[in-house]
Amino acid sequence: MTIEMDINKIQTLLPHRYPMLLIDRVLDCVPGESLIGIKNVTYNEPFFTGHFPNRPIMPGVLILEAIAQATGVLAFYSLNKTPDENTLYYLVGIDKARFKSPVGPGDQLRLEVRLTREIRGIYRFDGLARVDGKIVASAEIMTAKQEFQP
Repeated sequence: MTIEMDINKIQTLLPHRYPMLLIDRVLDCVPGESLIGIKNVTYNEPFFTGHFPNRPIMPGVLILEAIAQATGVLAFYSLNKTPDENTLYYLVGIDKARFKSPVGPGDQLRLEVRLTREIRGIYRFDGLARVDGKIVASAEIMTAKQEFQP
């Protein structure tokens, strides 16, 4: 069963907002397993004015952040939870990050994440970002659930 999500649904699952919300649509989500999302990279992204003025390139750390946000959508959706003032999921680790090709205005990032392990609230995911079918970045992402007392 394919579960798709638009930006309105994504905003119920992530606390991020513009300019830090880096996932525009979910094409497929298998709760507890995997997610495929999309980030449309446009010329008016705020980071392009300084990175770099003569050759705009999406910073690699933001590509990793987009992958991490896809893991957040998968985690929150899988647990049937939403972020609130008492519960957040934090990025706690990035391993084996690799960048294969630059990403620029007009590209569409296809974010692919797969849950590989969960132990006591710590989640490990394999993540890929593709443009036109080619891998532009990959990483292992770790996140952790953090609950706060009001």
